[in-house]
Amino acid sequence: MESSMLDKFFKMSERGTDLRTEVLAGFTTFVTLAYILFVNPNVLSEAGIPKEAAITATVLATVGTTLLVGLLANMPMAAAPGLGLQAFFTYTVVLGMGLPWQTALGAVFFSGVFFFILTVTGALQYIVKSIPEVLKISMSVGVGLFIAFIGLRAAGVVVDNPNTLVGIGDVTSPPVILSILGVFLAGALMARQVKGGLLISILATTIVGMILGIFDRPTAISDVISFTPPDISSTFGKLDLGAAIRYGLFSIVFSFTIVEMFDNIGTLIGLSRRANLIDENGEIPNLNRFLLAQSIGTMWSSVVGTCTVTTYVENAAGITEGGRTGLTAIVVGLLFALAIFFAPLVGLVPAYATAPALIIIGALMIQGIKDIDFSDFTDALPAFLTIIVMPLTYSIAQGIAFGFISYAVVKTISGKAKEVHWLVYLIAVAFIINFAMRLA
Repeated sequence: MESSMLDKFFKMSERGTDLRTEVLAGFTTFVTLAYILFVNPNVLSEAGIPKEAAITATVLATVGTTLLVGLLANMPMAAAPGLGLQAFFTYTVVLGMGLPWQTALGAVFFSGVFFFILTVTGALQYIVKSIPEVLKISMSVGVGLFIAFIGLRAAGVVVDNPNTLVGIGDVTSPPVILSILGVFLAGALMARQVKGGLLISILATTIVGMILGIFDRPTAISDVISFTPPDISSTFGKLDLGAAIRYGLFSIVFSFTIVEMFDNIGTLIGLSRRANLIDENGEIPNLNRFLLAQSIGTMWSSVVGTCTVTTYVENAAGITEGGRTGLTAIVVGLLFALAIFFAPLVGLVPAYATAPALIIIGALMIQGIKDIDFSDFTDALPAFLTIIVMPLTYSIAQGIAFGFISYAVVKTISGKAKEVHWLVYLIAVAFIINFAMRLA
């Protein structure tokens, strides 16, 4: 029988749960979400961040934010560095714009500060309400398509082609074949609703690759587990705030903040409904506390050396098992803390093995396209441009910019200006000014 103190603090009886259920839910969420330990460091390493430090940074950001969500907001949800945001960080800001990763971390910190201010002033809810639903959905779909494209590239299925920009890779090479089989395995496990399906596919692909000699295999126990945390000195506190200010990163900070807000709020609404946590007035309990925890978590993530944190849909696995309070999140956070000792194992997993997870996640995120009304072309065109521009320009920010600008312009010239909130016009103008300044 759980202590009355735990019951009172987490309101377990009030929410119809108990200690055993919350612990089980936490384990379930951890198994489902653990794949981020393998995916995030691989992507961040492409930005130049040392992989060993990226592993530790991923753990610290996840643990810190998840524990904060559990203790401050009492919500059964874990938060970790977001895949869409890590793609934006690596491929748009660092590789695309040529900025050092230290400067990009500075932009992440400022986006956290911006998010924090919007939350404590109550402006965040007003902003979210002002942005059209079609653009919110399109952003999520576009990010999904972008992530899938990155996954196909990491798998070697899509490669550079000087004549057509992109082309198909050598699909007969062992690593590519193994990665494709990993997609099929992950897809089958997801279809059968196997908990931890993505994690299983990553580990299975890696093990088969090691057996076949495609990937390096461990030769000692120290290659799998370490009793001392990996070094993080190369990333901890290395964010360059001064460089971020000097560069003038309006569009980057804005994009980080916008995607972070919609990722968190959209996911939170869906998960809260699934957990029956929305009250009779349609409101989510401790919403501001939850967003406050996320904004602080974002600042923390930039300090330790990783991208913006967000709430994952994989939390639905723990909620399905009965998780209803912050105790579920606490269990997830503690399990991630223990996972840091398996950093050597994480370091052995190649991009070919994590690529299938990115492709599957893209498939999950793109499902929202069914909610877009393509019969109204004033919605269809901005939605299409938002979605297609992201992967084709390798930039989430550019997709968002095209979406806002086209929405404002098309609605206005079609005689539907009254449907456009004034804040959408303001954001569209800001993006136009940003484009003009970059061309000047």
